[in-house]
Amino acid sequence: MKNIDSNRYTALDHPSILSVLFHPRAQIGEQPSEGNEHLIAAGDDINIGARFYINNPESPNILFFHGNGEIVADYDGLGPAYNSLGINFLAVDYRGYGRSGGYPTAGKMMTDCHVIFEYTIKWLKQNEHNGPLIIMGRSLGSASALELSSSRQDSINGLIIESGFAYTLPLLKLLGASMQDHKLTEANGFCNLEKMTHHQKPALIIHAEHDHIIPFSDAQALFHACPAKNKTFKMIKDANHNDILARSFLEYMKTIKNFLSDIN
Repeated sequence: MKNIDSNRYTALDHPSILSVLFHPRAQIGEQPSEGNEHLIAAGDDINIGARFYINNPESPNILFFHGNGEIVADYDGLGPAYNSLGINFLAVDYRGYGRSGGYPTAGKMMTDCHVIFEYTIKWLKQNEHNGPLIIMGRSLGSASALELSSSRQDSINGLIIESGFAYTLPLLKLLGASMQDHKLTEANGFCNLEKMTHHQKPALIIHAEHDHIIPFSDAQALFHACPAKNKTFKMIKDANHNDILARSFLEYMKTIKNFLSDIN
């Protein structure tokens, strides 16, 4: 497994920043699931929860990192929708979210995504799932997705960023983080924009026209920074950060289906 220096993200792991960056929510009770439950050992006696919604072994696989305040159980309705389009949807949590143990930090999120990736690669191989592997991140999950896309291109076939951010500092300010006494720069943030400059595989950027949390201009910046020859930009008209699916479900899913058909 690739060694990741979690100390690179020390500046983000101050309690006053973590309090706005993460909003962990545990899964309450034993909810029935349409997906296969997984607990991924992430070290420190911590397990990360996941649900794999499987169509068939030859289908393309989307490894999905969700947004802040969400948990994989929230995707029990969407997983089968992906399956109906012939797509395996592999949704994973962060520490402190869903059935996962521990508490999230920026550094642990960046190391955990590599552990999750290795687990997923191994599981797909053991279960003879031979379809292409696409990394997808929504909102906060774009940080995990771009971390993997910039460092594990040899093992992936494409990247999808939905409602993703390019710049760390403006996002933290909007979320209400106190920037005083923190030696924060874009260089010691998540570096999403810089990571995107290394992505050569097919890429799809989806963003709401009126996103009030992550500006539409962030999506444009990510798209222009991506050097891939095969890249697509999709604006969801009249949508906002949290209603992007509700306003455009069929269009949204068709866009992803078409993107994957090009990869196949």
